[in-house]
Amino acid sequence: MNKKIIYSIIAGMLISTMVVFSQRGHHVLTGKITDENNNELVGATVYIEELGVGDDTNASGDYRIEHIPGGRHRIMVSYMGYKPLTKEIDFKRGEQTRRENFNLKPDERMLVEVEVFGGRRERPEKMEALTRIPLRLDEQVQSVSVISQKMIAEQGAMTLNDAVRNAPGLGTFATYGNTSESITSRGYRGIPVVKNGVRIHSDFRGQGFLSDMQGVETVQVLRGSAAIAQGIGNDIGSAGGVVNVATKTPRFVNSGNLGLRIGSWGQVRPTFDIQRVLDVHGHAAFRINGAYERADNYRVHVSKDRFYVNPSFAWRPDEKTNVVLEMDYLHDSRTPDQGTVNLSADSVNNIYKMPADKFLGFSSDRQFTNTLTYMAHLTRELGNGFSVRVAYAGADLNSRSVRGHVSALRSAGTTSKYNLRSRNYSGGQRSDKNGVFQADLIGKDIQTGSVKHTFNVGFDYRWSDVSTVSTNSVTVDTIDVLQAIPNVMPNVVLKDSDPSTSQSYSYGLLLQEVMTFNRYLKVSLGLRYSQVNGLSDNVVSSTGGDVWDPLFGIIVTPYENFNLFASYTTTTSLRGAANLLEDRVTPVGPTREKQVEVGLKTEWLDNRLRFNATYFHIQNNNLTYSLLNDAGQNTGYYMKAGNLKREGVELELTGRLLKNLDVVAGYSYLDAAYHDSPYYHAGSAPMNTAKNTANGWVNYSIFDGVLCNLSFGLGMYYVGQRPLAEYTYRVVPGHAVQANTRPFLADAYTTVNAQVGYRFRNYRIRVFMNNLFDSTGYTAYYRGGYLNPTDPRNVAVALNYQF
Repeated sequence: MNKKIIYSIIAGMLISTMVVFSQRGHHVLTGKITDENNNELVGATVYIEELGVGDDTNASGDYRIEHIPGGRHRIMVSYMGYKPLTKEIDFKRGEQTRRENFNLKPDERMLVEVEVFGGRRERPEKMEALTRIPLRLDEQVQSVSVISQKMIAEQGAMTLNDAVRNAPGLGTFATYGNTSESITSRGYRGIPVVKNGVRIHSDFRGQGFLSDMQGVETVQVLRGSAAIAQGIGNDIGSAGGVVNVATKTPRFVNSGNLGLRIGSWGQVRPTFDIQRVLDVHGHAAFRINGAYERADNYRVHVSKDRFYVNPSFAWRPDEKTNVVLEMDYLHDSRTPDQGTVNLSADSVNNIYKMPADKFLGFSSDRQFTNTLTYMAHLTRELGNGFSVRVAYAGADLNSRSVRGHVSALRSAGTTSKYNLRSRNYSGGQRSDKNGVFQADLIGKDIQTGSVKHTFNVGFDYRWSDVSTVSTNSVTVDTIDVLQAIPNVMPNVVLKDSDPSTSQSYSYGLLLQEVMTFNRYLKVSLGLRYSQVNGLSDNVVSSTGGDVWDPLFGIIVTPYENFNLFASYTTTTSLRGAANLLEDRVTPVGPTREKQVEVGLKTEWLDNRLRFNATYFHIQNNNLTYSLLNDAGQNTGYYMKAGNLKREGVELELTGRLLKNLDVVAGYSYLDAAYHDSPYYHAGSAPMNTAKNTANGWVNYSIFDGVLCNLSFGLGMYYVGQRPLAEYTYRVVPGHAVQANTRPFLADAYTTVNAQVGYRFRNYRIRVFMNNLFDSTGYTAYYRGGYLNPTDPRNVAVALNYQF
């Protein structure tokens, strides 16, 4: 009896399954997706959730879903920057094909990510964390570039340095042994890098930090002074600009993406990105994305592994309120790699092309970094063009490292045996906590008579709490880099020093306004008051004080989408203001860098292509240097070091030339030189300053024909000759460079990358070929002993499934 029942159940299940499969394939859903102006939307998603099937629209905005069983189904239509639609359809018996067209309306609160620079006619999301005022890029009186998630994905960018080279004039200052990412702009080393507006590594030298690009929505670059929004510029690179890394948040769509990247040197990198609307009314949404990666290296004994996760939650209780909570966490473990050495004096370019089977450190060298950032963000529309914005962002970085480090022998200058290197072993750890609170009252397009006003009145409070511990440095051995290098670490005991601590607190009040007098003329005004104070090892810091920084700008629009602009800004540093000059009475005072920019911003082809050109001039008139005694020791007093002038031109083309042809191109010319200085040789340039840099990238997609859904990309990046150290009259304490020795110029280099992609239904595969011609260039903090070559030719394959 039991067997008969079981057989009956199995037979019933088989019959039911046969009926279901007999129904599948009978129905086809087709149609077109357009915007409010009936323009086709390319890449919109049409999805039947309960069946797990869907399609993306082609170049004509058409979609087609086959093998749909009969009955009622819920159709979901979504496209970045537009409000999603849902509709229930019922396939009747005998109905083979159903055509459903959908018309999507834009969602003003979402970033329209359809171009390589982000959304047309839209301001990038989280740009307010950088500029504090709601302006489109063409309304800014300074140079701003945006690298979108689309560009990052298409190029397969794995680091922040990979991404920012798409902005003219930006590049890698140093990687400090591939353990950090320090960026240069307009001849300034280590410009500030923030994530969602908050500092992560607060060292004034701008060492930077590691990022995982999986969580990045856009990279926003403001070149030149950011003092109005960011406050006192105590970093060495503050006047060169600031980079904001904006992370992903919910888009109020139901979607997901699973990926796997496999590449050279054993790279394995799975990724995920899932977002869901949490209620039927679309008031709450959640998103989580993350990655795991492990990889070896072209160099022996070098490897890395990391884990990254970025959850976020958005709540829209009504049409006027938006609340976002988010965090991201990165654990990174890697081998520091000092790179190679120069086999001659500092005046001669004789960089040793170290074979991949040689490593300057020890096989046990390691750096561990844990980075946590978090943010709460509230915007509320008050009506009549007024709104408030309140945000708090925090960061907590903890790193620890132990590593070998080589340096030239003291006798090398007389013996010329630069192949012999003393190898030391040491360690250190850093705890770096930072936070920023911002509050803004914003007015958008407020009319008074014939003048339209956009303004913000803002307040911010910033704090940092840093603790560092270093170990003793142990001399282990002397190696010959031309011979085999032993990498087994002998028994060495390191002892931690007492912690060195510093705390900094600052606040600022700011006012910015853009007055539109008519369609031809806009005037920008800004003023900021900043105050800072702090402690260093429980002693009141000498970097305290207060400053005022202004902004003035003008935009002339002779005809639509063609803007001429000019601006004047300042950046003020108090880092050495309390230092005493050689008279032992007079303080050095604030260092103020004054910047003038003149340029044009244009938009073409229905705003999908942008061309910008900028001339800048930056002057610093209060450089100082340390006075040394006859023994070469620091006296604690300072002398004026003359003037440093930077001026140059930046050109940028970005967008789509054709519906299926993306293009990014940039060129930068920089003339940076010291003048009237008793410390630096006249006409000499700051370290790592290239006169010429250029970047270019094109991506061509095929939407029809035999090669439909194929895409091809090609990128080129050029860095010109540059000195790897300063040309000084005197020895610099702690800097391993020779006085009165003109530093050699590092050779110019060009890297070429290529990408090939193919999309099939919900799958996409990309092949990345980097440094096609195996070019060798160097990024260096030379006086610190780091001389790192570019990665040799490498290949990666990435497979993604979208649902």
